[in-house]
Amino acid sequence: MVKQLFFVMSFSMSIAYAQTETDTIKVASSDELQENQLIFDEAPVVSLDDNDVAQGISSQLTAGRDPFFSSATFNWGAARFRIRGYDNNNFITYMNGVPMDALDNGTSSFFLWSGLNDVLRSRESSLGLRPTTYSFGEVGGQFNIDTRASKQWKQFRVGYASTNRNYRNRLMATYNTGLTKSGWAFSLSASRRWAQEGYVPGTFYDGWSYFASAEKIFNKKHSLALTTFGAPTKSGGSGGVVQELYDLAGTHYYNPYWGYQEGKKRNSRVNQSHQPTFILTHEYSPSNKLNILSAASYTFGIRKQSGLDWYNVSDPRPEYYRNLPSYLLNEEYKNIWIDRIKENPEMIQVDWARMYDVNQHNVETVKNVDGVAGNDVTGLRSRYIVEQRITKVQRANLNTIINATINENLSFNGGALYQFHKNRLYKEIGDLLGGEFYVNLNQFAERDFPGSNANQNDLNRPNQILKEGDKYGYDYEMIFNQASAWGQVQGTWSHIDAFLSTEVSYTSYFRNGINKNGLFQDASFGKSKKQNFVNFGVKGGATYKINGRNYIYANGNYSTKAPYFNDVFVSPRTRNSTVSNPTSEKIASVESGYVLNTPRVKARFSGYFTKFFDQTKTMTFYHDDYRNFVNYSLTNIDKIHFGGELGVEAKIYKGFSMTLAAAMGRYFNTSRQNAEVTLDNSSEVLQNELIYSKYFKEGGTPQTAATLGFNYRSPKYWFASVNLNYFGDMWLDYNPLRRTWAAVEEVPNPSDTYDQVVQQERLKSQFTLDLFGGYSWKLNKTFKNMKKAHYIYLNVGVNNITNNKNLITGGYEQLRYDFETANVNKFPSRYFYAYGTNYFINITYKL
Repeated sequence: MVKQLFFVMSFSMSIAYAQTETDTIKVASSDELQENQLIFDEAPVVSLDDNDVAQGISSQLTAGRDPFFSSATFNWGAARFRIRGYDNNNFITYMNGVPMDALDNGTSSFFLWSGLNDVLRSRESSLGLRPTTYSFGEVGGQFNIDTRASKQWKQFRVGYASTNRNYRNRLMATYNTGLTKSGWAFSLSASRRWAQEGYVPGTFYDGWSYFASAEKIFNKKHSLALTTFGAPTKSGGSGGVVQELYDLAGTHYYNPYWGYQEGKKRNSRVNQSHQPTFILTHEYSPSNKLNILSAASYTFGIRKQSGLDWYNVSDPRPEYYRNLPSYLLNEEYKNIWIDRIKENPEMIQVDWARMYDVNQHNVETVKNVDGVAGNDVTGLRSRYIVEQRITKVQRANLNTIINATINENLSFNGGALYQFHKNRLYKEIGDLLGGEFYVNLNQFAERDFPGSNANQNDLNRPNQILKEGDKYGYDYEMIFNQASAWGQVQGTWSHIDAFLSTEVSYTSYFRNGINKNGLFQDASFGKSKKQNFVNFGVKGGATYKINGRNYIYANGNYSTKAPYFNDVFVSPRTRNSTVSNPTSEKIASVESGYVLNTPRVKARFSGYFTKFFDQTKTMTFYHDDYRNFVNYSLTNIDKIHFGGELGVEAKIYKGFSMTLAAAMGRYFNTSRQNAEVTLDNSSEVLQNELIYSKYFKEGGTPQTAATLGFNYRSPKYWFASVNLNYFGDMWLDYNPLRRTWAAVEEVPNPSDTYDQVVQQERLKSQFTLDLFGGYSWKLNKTFKNMKKAHYIYLNVGVNNITNNKNLITGGYEQLRYDFETANVNKFPSRYFYAYGTNYFINITYKL
């Protein structure tokens, strides 16, 4: 394997571009991208570190505009493109000296600062394995946002945006003092985003954001900054469904989560979050050769997601397979049902009235409440409720970063980090839907173990009567501690730049059960055994500077990473059990390439090869044969991601320019995975299965994407651009259950049925066309009496102007499978569609 990596490093045409981007790598939905695009009024931030200038040829600037990176961030977001096919936990984001990634899943919590565009402009991004001065980094890249008040441009600005995506309106205002004569700097920003209904029917959006930063620069050596921000947000959800429902509804934007209640649309899947963050940053520079940045942060708050829950009644979800016409075997009845749905589309929406009716006619007596004999309660017992799935978060970070110049050729970067993270996860009664109480019982355990106390969700309070706002179901904590240290040496000479860095970390986590579950009386309450992992990483690379315009480089990395909590604990909702012998993931990666940087042409051609070893993944789903929820713990997951990236930006003639960007990758499994199967209602390992997953493709992202764009920037302060985008090699996420011997044991091979069961679905390639434009006015030219510069900026973006509504951005095979008939259409795949034509118009006043 090592020989393979060095072969690719030596011969692939790749470059880990040494430039820093002005835009974060977050690539998600088009609505999230509107938060960062169309910034026309400011130029990119360019920083040149002391060690970036060699005695002869200068190093590549750690800032600028990379056409590939810009396309990946903006133009390809509609198709949920992931750079190099990596998951988000393979990137890391820092803010004011502390990491913003959550220890429970490794992803950056972008929602913490959503809507605060104006104060996020001082940022740098490094794609791939390039070195940075603030962290060892991740295999995908690392990003640093500096929101300290002294880094904010002195200004007052207020803006309004109109869009037809997740929200419809946005107001934003920002005031920055800049650095005053007394050495103080202050920054304030706030925004509001809202929509009564978004692009998808039944959704809504109500988001606020706030930011405040105060900084005191005592002298040339010391500064101290305190920053706080938050983004309380509430929104109505939507989800992917089977094609049958899209066809019945006559739209690719059918949403199963809403229904009419007393004539108004009500969404059952409401998401809420608010996690205020505080960051205290101290910077100490005793000389121009030494800088020490120390920071502490604290984040707390909640995330909520509502949903329907029920007890011993029929499933109320309109997307449930038994509620669809395809479930009927009689063709005549099936066609009658289809006709009725088309005449009355409300039949495939949430039926709130029916659930209220059931609850308000269900008088029951619950005996021995709270385990007290004779303590009986009679009343309207709710059979249907709205639940709230809640995560209560506490996070604290302490970090120190050292940057030192050793001599004119060598510099040292390093740091030490401690992180604490605690999540408490539980369910809460959100709405009794007309009833008077609910009972804290497990209906699956009640069926499997009748006459016992196994049906109690909490034996500490048996037969607990629940009112709105009460906790029920599961209740547990996941608690993390992580410490790490890293060091890096960078060298700069006439024609060579080189670096070598290493990191070591210690991760420990455990589960703490708040409830004593009736099924696992000895393994659910209290603290579990701690899971401890020691990990390390080594990274190095070199850049050959042919001259000041042509560069060639190669980088390599080998690192290990602790598995995540939800992949190690097989069913943390109910017990302390873990997968057998959890092990750290290993990552080996190389990249190399060529960069051209001339006044008229900027280009990057790069290649990469990454191997992931020993990944672990646990999935929970309802298994029809076992008639219960099953935990599928997959181990021995090995994957390869390799490919090439091209980005070109060329000035054609007097303001006209052309951009070309392309990504071609291949991301697939290279191992047969092992599955350990357990039931939610039993700690017994039911079976160990081999998953025939070798060469199955990574889903959820185009593996090929390209953009051709033409731009014009006028000397009269307006611009326009048009981009044609292509997406191909897209695959659905596959169901491992269908790639087992048990799934095809009775299926003839070869046969059409066999192919349908085992083959992975490939999605159709698609094109989109985007148009952007903007104009800026300097009001002083119009109003001569203005003493200060006043500006108005107008930006307009129209995505998918051809209104292509057939672009499937992803989806997944359902994790249910009919072993008896091997009929994959009983539980068909679910799909997500990209928005049709959508726009974003923003106007800003700046003083």
